[in-house]
Amino acid sequence: MSTLVTCKDLTKTYGKKPALNRVNLEIESGHIIGLLGPNGSGKTTFIKLLNGLLTPTSGELSVKNKPVGIESKKVISYLPDQTYLNMNNKVKDVIDYFTAFYADFEPKRAYGMLESLQISPEDRLKTMSKGTKEKVQLILVMSRRAELYVLDEPIAGVDPAARDYILQTILSNYDPEASILVSTHLISDIETILDQVIFIKEGEICLQASVDDIRMQHQKSIDSLFREVFKC
Repeated sequence: MSTLVTCKDLTKTYGKKPALNRVNLEIESGHIIGLLGPNGSGKTTFIKLLNGLLTPTSGELSVKNKPVGIESKKVISYLPDQTYLNMNNKVKDVIDYFTAFYADFEPKRAYGMLESLQISPEDRLKTMSKGTKEKVQLILVMSRRAELYVLDEPIAGVDPAARDYILQTILSNYDPEASILVSTHLISDIETILDQVIFIKEGEICLQASVDDIRMQHQKSIDSLFREVFKC
């Protein structure tokens, strides 16, 4: 295993309010990690910092010992929590774009997943249901041979059957040497695939541990512990 992400006193403030407050954290390769916290806890801020969409107010954030930037984007495959694709495009057009833009994108994998879902590459995104669009976006992200996959709310707003497919896609389409960081509110739906969790509360990390250790020490599920910590 190697260290993919390192944070040292990472801080991000909006005005006088800290969204992240002196976060110290390491993310290693070879894990599926849940980034868990209530609304306003700092999850999306951290993810945007990690993907270079925001800049830290202070502290350090590095990916494979390099500052966030062009090099880090080569190893991180990012699924944001909102649709970012041109709805007028056909699926095959988006695949062509990703193939040209990302050196590690494998169109054969993308077309294979589309076929398994019976989604036509000729379909336009604007004609699809929300759940199908979510699946297409995930297929694009998971068709890269990235070292870190960052998925922000990948199962929000889709039906249970779609959630099952999305989780199976996550499990079956990443290199075990890579890591996946998943942010979600639907902990009970996703905790079966997690082997580590990070609890974040009011911009601070309040727990980082393996799922097995939590179950042994606390004798409860991740969802139950989350509800206890955050009084849900």
